[in-house]
Amino acid sequence: MKEWIEIIRPLNGLMSSLTVIIVAIAIKNYNLYLIILGILVTFLTTSGGNVLNDYYDAEVDRINHPERPIPSGRMKRQVALTYSAFLFSVSLFISIFIGIIAFLINAFAIILLYTYESYTKNKGFIGNFNISLLLLLLFIFSGAIFGVYLLPAILGTMAFFSTLGREITKDVEDMAGDFNRVTLPKKIGKNNSLYLSSLFYIIAILISPIPFIENYYGFFYLIAVAISDIIFIISISIQFRDPHRGEVYSKYAMILALISFVVGGVT
Repeated sequence: MKEWIEIIRPLNGLMSSLTVIIVAIAIKNYNLYLIILGILVTFLTTSGGNVLNDYYDAEVDRINHPERPIPSGRMKRQVALTYSAFLFSVSLFISIFIGIIAFLINAFAIILLYTYESYTKNKGFIGNFNISLLLLLLFIFSGAIFGVYLLPAILGTMAFFSTLGREITKDVEDMAGDFNRVTLPKKIGKNNSLYLSSLFYIIAILISPIPFIENYYGFFYLIAVAISDIIFIISISIQFRDPHRGEVYSKYAMILALISFVVGGVT
């Protein structure tokens, strides 16, 4: 049974499920029943996406990750595809009990996951956009669990633009090894890509005070998110010299931004 757990990469599912808890704290709604349902749906959808990833990457994984269930022969590709469909189906079924909007958002997220793995993953910017949109949908879904949309959408938009910027920076970092992908840096060049990445970071920074301005959060949120914004600015200044360090700093900034959402909710 080990391969059935291994292929879903449960840690990824748990990390995605944290968004439900973060949004619950952010909007001060602690309905345990809805939180548990939201965590289950998020975990199952993320897990289905991870299995789908292994299905489509089976040949590449024979070289890069031969220990994984499919290339190691512990699970057949067709079985993995069926497993992924089962996880998605259970996720959709549970989301019905949350509400029709949550169900539709979850269904759209599953379509995006399939589109990413089957088509956009190796298409450069459209793949970056796809991944970032999935994160935005995760925030909106988490809000839909509780019937609250505006604040989660604002927080999700910040996450969308910062993730989009980071994905482009990662593509710049990986330019030398990306033989099978037509990435944005390959199309418009390294510096132009980093300028675009910086623009997306700046948009995220400009959005960050809105929850304070609109009286969703208090002063402690503003302080916490300002620290995140400063790290983003440092990331921008570094990434033109060292894309890897810039990408690492942007990751720290995103983690601090998530913490600021929690700080806003509890203060």
